[in-house]
Amino acid sequence: MQHLTAPDLAAWLADGDRPRPTLLDVREPWEYETCHIEGAALMPMQTIPARIDDLDEDAEIVCICHHGARSLQVAAFLERHGFAKVSNLTGGIHAWALQVDPAMPKY
Repeated sequence: MQHLTAPDLAAWLADGDRPRPTLLDVREPWEYETCHIEGAALMPMQTIPARIDDLDEDAEIVCICHHGARSLQVAAFLERHGFAKVSNLTGGIHAWALQVDPAMPKY
């Protein structure tokens, strides 16, 4: 599993020569409504086991939560189930708001 900082993810998303990763937001719907990275897919943590077949095993997946703990658990779960290109956003959406998008609401 890779660990990405918010600035590293921002650089990846801005790089037109690099395929865009699947941004997997594992927070609750109310958290996602409060703030999210554009293009992120909401799939709350507790739904992952039932929805794992909705994810592409070959895709680059970046797991995102509030501070990085839930997404770390989801990333590890995905790896145990055969996903090889999984990253965790270190510090979560909170780090993104602090380091990349200061206008983003924080909670």
